[in-house]
Amino acid sequence: MSTRRKSRECSLKMLYTVDNCKLSVESVCKFFDDRYFPNGKVYKAFAMNLFKGVCKNKEKIDSFINQYAKNWELDRMPAVDRNIIRLAIYEIMVDKDTPISVIIDEAIEISKKYSTKDSGKFINGILDKLKFVRTHRDL
Repeated sequence: MSTRRKSRECSLKMLYTVDNCKLSVESVCKFFDDRYFPNGKVYKAFAMNLFKGVCKNKEKIDSFINQYAKNWELDRMPAVDRNIIRLAIYEIMVDKDTPISVIIDEAIEISKKYSTKDSGKFINGILDKLKFVRTHRDL
């Protein structure tokens, strides 16, 4: 598994924790820093950057999801899927070097590991509609 995949998965776990346990961003960072990044794991910087970026821009990211997830209310989506989509949207918005197709593929692969068998199709459907986000870099 690539270090970027490990980073994305760790960021997902962090977002899931904030989403479901209603903990602060700072407390989740400390918890994960102590337990998941001992001895300065190489994927820590990317994971923390993704996590903090999604948290900082959550309102804008969620507005994109609400706009393009027809017939789905954000709070009714499975928490894992919702946070995978948030991570992918944030990465699409800020990472101009990684092809959008790679970011979407990563999101789908992560959904296969952490969510249901149908989640990949659901996530792909939403992210495919959001490809334009990369041109909206005003985060």
